[in-house]
Amino acid sequence: MTEARIIEIVFPDHTNHLGTLFGGQALAWMDKAAFVAASRYARRTVVTARSEQIDFHTAVPKGALVELIARVVSVGRTSMQVEVEMHCEDLLSGESQLATRGRFTMIALDREGVPTPVPALDSAAA
Repeated sequence: MTEARIIEIVFPDHTNHLGTLFGGQALAWMDKAAFVAASRYARRTVVTARSEQIDFHTAVPKGALVELIARVVSVGRTSMQVEVEMHCEDLLSGESQLATRGRFTMIALDREGVPTPVPALDSAAA
């Protein structure tokens, strides 16, 4: 499996003084989604090696439902590139929009904590 979906809700303790989601909280949720997608794909322990190109498109208000969609999009010998989209949804209207998008590099580890090979993307997705 190359995809994982996680649902969260933005509670007051996740927000800043403007009543919108803290950027750090958004990144933590995105990293968790990348971790789940990479772990399911590799069936190994994984760690985050890098986050890059995080684009915040719109503020996410308190009370919004957040859906994180993480997809393994490419694989190296021990690394996986995971793209994560975070969509926010108004629970009353159902209106949804892309809030944040980013890319994470995850590394697979063996039992000793040493980087270990992962399957090629095509063979694992089949």
